[in-house]
Amino acid sequence: MDKSNTNFKDNVNRIKEKKDNIIVCRCEEITKEEIIEAIRKGATSVNAVKRMTRAGMGICQSRSCFPHVAGLISEELKKPIEEIDYITSRPPIEPITIKLLNTYKRKK
Repeated sequence: MDKSNTNFKDNVNRIKEKKDNIIVCRCEEITKEEIIEAIRKGATSVNAVKRMTRAGMGICQSRSCFPHVAGLISEELKKPIEEIDYITSRPPIEPITIKLLNTYKRKK
């Protein structure tokens, strides 16, 4: 995700104008208010917010909420958006079905 991209910056700015009870992470149903609370309690990165709130741990693996969370961190900490690190990806990178996992055969 390119932070200099116009769409990224539009997403970042759009969340700043919304009320505190707006859902930022749809997968985990985390609100803007919860994100800001985590930041005020010491979260200084997207990964720290993720650990404190579960934002970014849902099925989309932060593909939807990362710009919003990064923007809120940037705004609260008065840091340029370019200084906010990307979230750490954890496998599976893309959602997969349990059925697919069940077909995996271990080597002996």
